[in-house]
This record gives sequence, C-alpha cells and structure tokens, in this order.
Amino acid sequence: MEIIIQLIAGALGGNAAGALLKNLSLGTLGNSLAGILGGGIGGYLLQMLGAGGLGGATADMANLDIGAIVQSVAGGGVGGGVLMAIIGFVRKAMAKG
Repeated sequence: MEIIIQLIAGALGGNAAGALLKNLSLGTLGNSLAGILGGGIGGYLLQMLGAGGLGGATADMANLDIGAIVQSVAGGGVGGGVLMAIIGFVRKAMAKG
C-alpha cells in the first residue's frame, strides 16, 4: 500500500514541479511518468535510510498510520518533483547543445 501512495504522490509532485518550473516542464504525461519514477525512487531511499514508516512491502495493513502515510506522500512527492526537474534540466541543456 505504501508504494502505491508513493507512486501517486510522485505523479502529483512531478506535475506540481512542472507547473512551478514551466521552463523545465515535460508536459503532463512526461511530468507524471518522471514523477512516478521519482516517487518510487524517493520512497525506496527513505526506506533504506530507515524513515520508511512501514518497513517494506510485507507490512500489515493494520500498521498503516497517519505518520506512515505522511512520510509516503512527502517522500514520493519530493522524489517525483526532483526527478522531473532533473530530467527537464537535462533535456533543456541537451536541446541547447
């Protein structure tokens, strides 16, 4: 369940970053895809650092609390936004060259 929250938050974070950074935007689909990938990576990194809330994919649904949900949304959203911005920056730099 946690990974689904992270992926959805990543897509939202990617689109929010695209709206804020219009010069780096990849379009709605591109922002969503980059955000989903970034959300998954961000959530995975949080779990590796021990801040993953539930402890992985084997966690019981009964352990799902508001803190874990907030961590998943934050990690996924930030990861999605950051990865979308990085891809947008690289794409823009390659277009200039």
